[in-house]
Amino acid sequence: MKQHSETLFTLITFLVLIVAFYFLGYWLIYRMGQATPLMLSVGAATITTCLIRKRKFSSLGWQWRSGQEGSKYQYINYLIPLLIALVSYLVIWLFGFGDVYNADFLSTLKDNYNLSHWNNLAILLLHIGIIATISFVVSLPSILGEEIGWRGFLVPELAKIMPFAGVALVSGLIWSLFHWPLIFLGLYGNDVTPLPYQLLVFSVFITSTGTIMAYFRLKTQSVWPAVFYHGSSNIFIQKLFTPITVTTTNSAWYIDEFGAVLAITATLVALYYLKKGNAEFTR
Repeated sequence: MKQHSETLFTLITFLVLIVAFYFLGYWLIYRMGQATPLMLSVGAATITTCLIRKRKFSSLGWQWRSGQEGSKYQYINYLIPLLIALVSYLVIWLFGFGDVYNADFLSTLKDNYNLSHWNNLAILLLHIGIIATISFVVSLPSILGEEIGWRGFLVPELAKIMPFAGVALVSGLIWSLFHWPLIFLGLYGNDVTPLPYQLLVFSVFITSTGTIMAYFRLKTQSVWPAVFYHGSSNIFIQKLFTPITVTTTNSAWYIDEFGAVLAITATLVALYYLKKGNAEFTR
């Protein structure tokens, strides 16, 4: 009973600090012109919680898990979001919710890379190579700053007081609610679909994603699979599949993180890991 009360108090402390640091991160967004401060605010809240509640920083899951067994999970969590995005956008293109091969995007890439003489296929392959490696690695520090909170701290703390299904859903919903103010303010999302639709679809997608990441956090006792998953998902959706898609007047209902197709695909994958988690992490 004491353990349960201690955990609840720690979780309340964490959530209060998340809100407090959120305002600082939000203020810095406008000063720096990027979302990194808001992501790092989660890490700041986590570290402060650990100091107040005397939690060891090692409990956040820094260990990589050495050898091939450890690296395997990083590869898996790099590939899962890529496959979810690929399957989703194949559905989008095949059913006419959007069309592939946005020539304007490729033209912009040629200008950005200062390679206007390259053909479209070559510039696309170069772009894929760069975002899959350099852009991915560059994004990891800010993503780690966020993930040490959601998966590093929150998931194992919730696992002390509830079964895996509860851990997955609660941590995923909290993660989605963290983004809601940005959607309300129009800093995140689109200006086509109704706000309630965006909130619903985005929350389903994020909660499903969080379920998969929660499984691997508990499976490996490491935060790194979640960092790799988060980075891969951001990179491939935001920098490849969405911009390469030619949109129609109805595309916003289906594409990107605020469209139905990605949410449905992620949910199907999440149900598989929810079942595995319920079986493997039975208290």
